[in-house]
Amino acid sequence: MTPMMHERPPRGFTLPELLIVFAIVGVLLAAGMPSFRAYTQSQRLTTTANEFLGALHLARSEAIQRGSRVDLAPRDGNDWESGWLVFVNKPGDGNLQFDAGDLLIYSRERVAAGLRIATTLSDKSAPYIAYNGNGRTRTNLSDRAPQWGSWQFSLDGETRLVRLGFLGRARICNPADDRTCIFAQSATSATN
Repeated sequence: MTPMMHERPPRGFTLPELLIVFAIVGVLLAAGMPSFRAYTQSQRLTTTANEFLGALHLARSEAIQRGSRVDLAPRDGNDWESGWLVFVNKPGDGNLQFDAGDLLIYSRERVAAGLRIATTLSDKSAPYIAYNGNGRTRTNLSDRAPQWGSWQFSLDGETRLVRLGFLGRARICNPADDRTCIFAQSATSATN
């Protein structure tokens, strides 16, 4: 008499079981893709607005540290979507664009495709922000006249607002979540 052998059940998955698992994973991924895209777009918008806010803070702190004027302006001189520069203008240069002889402090390349930046600034002569040595904004025409305004960053129906006050302090807000941001945005729009 031979002892009875215990057969082991097969290990692993059969082909039909694997196909069912892949089908379930595919359905779950397809369902999650739109929300993942919305999440990445929201993060792209928030990151860009935060980078701009950081550039404002950098320009202000550099002006205080140096005790002299520091500018923040679009890379191409007109469009914030082209990116921005923080720089020290050479002495006696009234040009609001970065050019030969200016000292570059920070440079940001073009923003992501589809992201739009709309501005409302008190000095409408050119898109720029200038800080003087005491950390307050100023216009290009006068050391005493403050430059203030807002930048609205928009992407796929979402918005972030960077607000710059009379004293040169900047903050960021989300109009969808912050009622004071909505009020500030409409008040700024009403003055222009």
